[in-house]
Amino acid sequence: MSQTKKKQGKKMPKPDYKWIILIFALTMLISGTMSFISSELLGRANLAVSFLILISIVLIGIIFDVIGVAVTSAEEKPFHSMASRKVPEAAEALRLIRNANRVSSFCNDVIGDICGVISGAASATIAVKVLSGKSANPFVELLLSALVAALTVGGKAFGKTFAIHMSTPIVQTTARILTFFRTLPEKLTKKKKAS
Repeated sequence: MSQTKKKQGKKMPKPDYKWIILIFALTMLISGTMSFISSELLGRANLAVSFLILISIVLIGIIFDVIGVAVTSAEEKPFHSMASRKVPEAAEALRLIRNANRVSSFCNDVIGDICGVISGAASATIAVKVLSGKSANPFVELLLSALVAALTVGGKAFGKTFAIHMSTPIVQTTARILTFFRTLPEKLTKKKKAS
């Protein structure tokens, strides 16, 4: 009876509706933009370039998956040490780790899933290019889809192991890139004033 009361006494955490709406909107925006750009590029590119675009989409998915896993695996301690030494990206790295749930959701779910969907559509487009002027052969499309799936899953499996063991340098590199883009407008403004 006491266990039942304890279970009933626990409150379910409320969903973060602002975050859900933001993720929904970001997914729509990023997915639409990436789909449009990839379809435009694939439509104009030759077969070799099309394969490069496809591999790039798969790699983007893997890289973001690595970042998502690294952020959830990383510890704050090394970045506190960096912050005391006034390393510029330390504050950004701590922000990423403290928001690991949201960062991993964005990297793994939003970007990862979008890249998975777009790479599937890209492989179908390439299959059509391969078969243009030839009789339809579903084997080519199946082979391309299987290859893309294998590259994605294999790459992410390797990436996860790498991310867990190298979480600190991965988070630091990510934080450095974010810090650069965040401080870029300020740097440009200073350069304009100086000139």
